[in-house]
Amino acid sequence: MNVHATVDLKSPGLTRPNGDPLRLNHQDFVAIDRHKDTTYEATYRPQALYSRANEGFHANNETFLLHEVATNLPIYREDTGPTDFHLHLPPGGFQLVLVTSGMFTFDYDGRFYNVGPGAVMLQSAIVHRQLFYTWSGLSTEENLKTPQTVVPDAMSMGYSGKFLEAFVTDPTTFPNPTIVGPDQIDEAETPRVAWTHAMHDRPADAGFWLQDPLALDALFKPLADSAIKSATPVYVRDIGIEVPSGHLVTGHIIATDPRGQSLLPKSSSAAVDVASFAKGEVVIYRVIRGTAEFTDSAGKTFELAAGDVVTAGKNATSLVGLGENTQVLRLGLLKGMEQLRSWTPTQRDEIDGLAAKIITQKDIRPLRTEGRPVGYLYA
Repeated sequence: MNVHATVDLKSPGLTRPNGDPLRLNHQDFVAIDRHKDTTYEATYRPQALYSRANEGFHANNETFLLHEVATNLPIYREDTGPTDFHLHLPPGGFQLVLVTSGMFTFDYDGRFYNVGPGAVMLQSAIVHRQLFYTWSGLSTEENLKTPQTVVPDAMSMGYSGKFLEAFVTDPTTFPNPTIVGPDQIDEAETPRVAWTHAMHDRPADAGFWLQDPLALDALFKPLADSAIKSATPVYVRDIGIEVPSGHLVTGHIIATDPRGQSLLPKSSSAAVDVASFAKGEVVIYRVIRGTAEFTDSAGKTFELAAGDVVTAGKNATSLVGLGENTQVLRLGLLKGMEQLRSWTPTQRDEIDGLAAKIITQKDIRPLRTEGRPVGYLYA
């Protein structure tokens, strides 16, 4: 493979965010975003509707944003086809995607991946594009009601593509440069390119991560104790993001089967206890399906349903109950996040303006399905 240097970028003031330090909310707070109150907006692209957990975002000093992305138009339209090749540069390079409906194909750094419900990705400042997604053909109202799941069953894969996405800070506050615009893409060559650039501040150990929902490390393990009440056994899946996030965020899915059925892909290895998913200076729970019961630090109980999100201080809330056929995403925001800074508006605008000029090296892969791991030029 031939490696080509493309530009010697002498802009040291742009290679690291130089804005305000990020601060988690260390108070005893609880912020709830109810799905019944949410709105869906085509914020960035006409085919994608975004629903933000704004209450939690603002309560946590606008440090971490979780939103749902629901595709809502067919991909064959002129204004909804594959995206351009671009990248996102949140502080720490943190961008999480958890597919919850339908199927997607993504191009990552010269390789392509077909992913469905339950697939987890950390995109980690990698050049990428969304190449394909499924669309159900339903009306917007009905499309937004279709169930979501982290189990890749045939029914869920046939719905419109949906995923949960999380960023450190708001996407409007950090650079999102286009590397190859839609009119410049050569389908025989551009998708084979791996890239690198200096415009990221990924912590040590951070990098691209993809967990298949049926991989051995993604299988659900039984919860050993009874701290979480449920009529059916409770299982836990570690989505494996703590190390590849650079120790910024932990992630787990806590779930139950439908009554009388075995839906969750399970491991026969040892059970886990609550302590295995207890990390986080701030914690976020998002109910993907079913219902979950929580208590706050005063002992008051509240229930969340599908689509609801609670963001809370470290000891401000506890998950105490799960309904049957329930799946809950838990994210724990770690202390390392406070070592990061935000981008200044000037930095953001300059990097977006430089676009492809930020690329310092690129490589052509002979095959798009194998070879070196995504992000190998970043080392």
